[in-house]
Amino acid sequence: MSSMANNPFREKFRTFSYDGYTVEKTDESIKIAFNFSIEGLCDFCPSTTIDVSNLEMVNDFDSPAALEIIFSLGMVEAVSYFKAVCPERFAVHCGRLSPEDKKWWKKLWFNGLGEFFYKNSIVCNEEDFIEIDAPDRVRGTVEDCFKGSGINIIPVGGGKDSCVTAELLKSKKQHNMFFTVNDQQARTQCIEASGYAQQSVIRTFRTIDKNLLELNSRGFLNGHTPFSAIVAFLSLYCAYITGAQSIVLSNESSANESNIAGTNINHQYSKSYAFECDFNDYVTANITDKIKYFSLLRPFNELQIAKYFSALPQYHEVFRSCNAGSKKNVWCCKCPKCLFVYGILSPFFEAGRLEEIFGENLLDKRELETDFDGLVGFSDLKPFECVGTAQELRLALALCAKRLNNEAKPLPYLLERFCSKADIEGLAASRSLFTDFNEENNVPHEFADNVGEMYGFVSKAD
Repeated sequence: MSSMANNPFREKFRTFSYDGYTVEKTDESIKIAFNFSIEGLCDFCPSTTIDVSNLEMVNDFDSPAALEIIFSLGMVEAVSYFKAVCPERFAVHCGRLSPEDKKWWKKLWFNGLGEFFYKNSIVCNEEDFIEIDAPDRVRGTVEDCFKGSGINIIPVGGGKDSCVTAELLKSKKQHNMFFTVNDQQARTQCIEASGYAQQSVIRTFRTIDKNLLELNSRGFLNGHTPFSAIVAFLSLYCAYITGAQSIVLSNESSANESNIAGTNINHQYSKSYAFECDFNDYVTANITDKIKYFSLLRPFNELQIAKYFSALPQYHEVFRSCNAGSKKNVWCCKCPKCLFVYGILSPFFEAGRLEEIFGENLLDKRELETDFDGLVGFSDLKPFECVGTAQELRLALALCAKRLNNEAKPLPYLLERFCSKADIEGLAASRSLFTDFNEENNVPHEFADNVGEMYGFVSKAD
């Protein structure tokens, strides 16, 4: 068993247990609750509520397949609580797992906790960082009685990417429903800007057990977990009960890149193509093969998405991508995410327009120099945020700088600093990123026209 160096809790607290789950339905909602425990420390009972008052239920909320999805959702939720001590044993008391399933979950947890391990200086490997103790089963034994309704579910986070997906899928408007976790103003406003009514939104509300927050305040381990995997299984459950046959994500090709060169540590692991493929394999083997989970934007990079988004003014005042400012519905203008979004959009907006949207010129903020260096590749550590590649941002900044130079306008501090270290003319002349098309994607053929519409726009010369 791995020693998991620098973890003071592993020897003292040896077992984490997934003890059970419940699901209850009323006319207004479905409430799912999970029971976890750390032996010798405390219990946890987080819950998730789904508003079903506006939904047509096509499949039973508690059928064997539905319960299998809920069990799997609990396996992801458990990671947030397991990580407080990272014990050597994970005991499952409310479900069965095949040897293939155990390997699948270990891969998700290990890669999804890569940033957490790195920031907590924990050294371990995928093979033995955890022992999963669960009753055995044979894959494919859950009865699949899924009935389809033809609906597409579009998860919305309030950022530019899901706005682009919503716009591309307007041709399928009568079949589209949106999906949110812990509803926030930007998400609602982006959906409204797409021309949809509130009845088109599947709203879910997730709680965190207060005991975990208490442990965090006492110095127990804390850090990033694969939240997008929670979105995957929760949206899958919503797709199942509504009969939706497609879950349409907005994850770009850039999400596949690691944050630290030469490693697999990726803040966005559960948004990656690798996880997308693994998720589909797991669902097909254990639950149903009738629901497709894919990203419509996987063929594209961040620069292409930014170009397309810039031509959608109805979203410019309402979209928000900042995690730090999300609860107040503002751009915090202090984090790497704000800086990246500002930079990647900079070549496509008239001078001053981004300042109006963000409230200030982020490329003129000296205090963001360290984050800037990581984002453009001047340092080896890309900030742990959902941001694109250095190559994408470098081209965006080069194009922005060239335009400002042509207009005889002064360069803001960070942009001037970038120009002093980079070949602006050479970068600006190389526009291959606009014609890139990532063939590693799971976009079904029936969505090919939607992808083609975007490619036709972003690949044409300006």
